[in-house]
Amino acid sequence: MTKFFLNDKEVTAEENETIWQVAKKNGLTIPHLCYSDKPGYRADGNCRACMVSIEGERVLAASCIRKPSEGMKVSTTDERSEKSRKMILELLVTDQPEKTDCHDPDSHFWKIADDLEVKKSRFDKRESKIVPESDNSHVAMAVNLDACINCNLCVRACREVQVNDVIGMGNRGHVSQVIFDFDDPMGDSSCVSCGECVQACPTGALMESNLLNENGKKVVNADRKVDSLCPYCGVGCQLTYNIKDEKIVSVDGREGPANHNRLCVKGRFGFDYVHNPERITKPLIRKKGIKKDPKEKLDPLNPLSHFREATWEEALDLAASKLSSIRDAKGGDDALAGFGCAKGSNEEAYLFQKLIRVGFRNNNVDHCTRMCHASSVAALMEAIGTGAVTAPVSEVKNAEVAILIGCRPTQNHPVAATFIKNAVKKKWT
Repeated sequence: MTKFFLNDKEVTAEENETIWQVAKKNGLTIPHLCYSDKPGYRADGNCRACMVSIEGERVLAASCIRKPSEGMKVSTTDERSEKSRKMILELLVTDQPEKTDCHDPDSHFWKIADDLEVKKSRFDKRESKIVPESDNSHVAMAVNLDACINCNLCVRACREVQVNDVIGMGNRGHVSQVIFDFDDPMGDSSCVSCGECVQACPTGALMESNLLNENGKKVVNADRKVDSLCPYCGVGCQLTYNIKDEKIVSVDGREGPANHNRLCVKGRFGFDYVHNPERITKPLIRKKGIKKDPKEKLDPLNPLSHFREATWEEALDLAASKLSSIRDAKGGDDALAGFGCAKGSNEEAYLFQKLIRVGFRNNNVDHCTRMCHASSVAALMEAIGTGAVTAPVSEVKNAEVAILIGCRPTQNHPVAATFIKNAVKKKWT
């Protein structure tokens, strides 16, 4: 551990901790734009919004990349540091759309600008002919590079976190800009739509298109958030639903052992099914006189032609009575079986097996994962004595070798695959 002074207070830094991280740990907020303190993001130190002064050093230091040394004296509140940070924000505000017309007035960039009381700039804007045009070619994400500050966060999100290598920087000097592949429209590029760049962008240059109006301005603001778990594959990604008027409008990745804030296209954008008009939201019971016909096509928008709405109590009582009659009249205790869903929670799995064992009076209970997982369970039992998973996929970073047999993680479990790609890129190359 390293002891040093931060604003005349002695503090302690763990190994490899930066000044910015120690400041945050001690309740101090240093402005930052190109740095994200989320797992997997490397500090770059290019925006210079986090500058601090160090006693005995001629120039200011970027706190996001500078590590303290024993006895160092750091100041975040001296006049020189504060004026430097404020000047950086003023320079960046120069080429931004006016806050009243910007793409996301609630962005991290404008929050930092407000904290530093930077409302406008004294400097001349760049020529309009070099301002990149909006790109709405992607079905789910909008690209408005007139708000881009070239902080490189989206590049690191794509190349180093998700390891998709789609986003890069093109051109040079004052016309440098973010590009996709070989300067293709985002919708025509090899983008896999994970949305990591959208979550990382501090200015609103990359945003979910469904939140914007035809002029590219954010008009949909969530009124509450709900933490949840991705309903798709079994990786177990933690996420947060942003909700407006009881409808999901966007999704953010949340820190968890399985995903570390990362999501794939399904977790990020695959939530529209929740509000599909064909979704059944109330129990239905078949009307009397309407016989079952496997060849008949039912209009999913009009199920009441064959069914009537019922209460949960009525529907559950009917289902229980039907199952009981089958059990009692057709073969006794072996007449029924249950097949559970492996995506259910442990509590749901417990209740389901209890229904089969107590209600159906047999042990005819199974679930889908046994069929595809049976071989690996047998191998794990023989090798290490347990058939359960022994470590999260992210632990591949500590492995000397990884063997993948008969699987396609980038297609079937994209988030888990990112950790494998991280290891390949950083450790095994």
